[in-house]
Amino acid sequence: MRSCPPPQFQNGIKRKLPTHCKTFLGEPQLQMVVRTHRRLEQSGFYWGPISGKEANRLLAKQPTGTFLLRDSSDAHHFFTLSVKTESGTKNLRIKSDARTFRLESEPSGPHPVPQFDCVLKLVHHYMPQTHPNSGRPSSYIYSDGEKIPLSLLHPLRTELTSLKHLCRRTVNGHQGACAERNQLPLTLQEFLQEYDLPI
Repeated sequence: MRSCPPPQFQNGIKRKLPTHCKTFLGEPQLQMVVRTHRRLEQSGFYWGPISGKEANRLLAKQPTGTFLLRDSSDAHHFFTLSVKTESGTKNLRIKSDARTFRLESEPSGPHPVPQFDCVLKLVHHYMPQTHPNSGRPSSYIYSDGEKIPLSLLHPLRTELTSLKHLCRRTVNGHQGACAERNQLPLTLQEFLQEYDLPI
């Protein structure tokens, strides 16, 4: 099975299609990528098939910690995380197997590399509010032999966030509200379930 996303439009302009199509490992990976892609489209910071050069241009004047998600230009990967670091913009490939995603940039070590069934869960894991009392970055990336703190602070949005989505993200960020979801009307429960992260 091969992955070729349909044409996408942003602000009424047709975005260019990727120049490659990655082969799926099987049905579980296909379903995982389809679910992830639906959520990415709702996130507001998924830029689709832009190039690494374009991601660098978009992030060049942004503060450290600004990031975006895009399609990978490498035929072996589906997605790439582009982030502005203290050492400039870094493009981190997101590896995947049949059921999970993980950052490629983390070297093998004594601790297993965190794995997630959705790219947005991966991003959320590396954001500071996930580790509020640590006082230091939760991870580092390695580029040209340099150890660089990985700080995901501000997503670079493709457009203004809708009020509905902003409310949903706010509800998702409050644990008490999440615990009372089953008391909401079914349509609202489904809306919250479609995108269940606070980013």
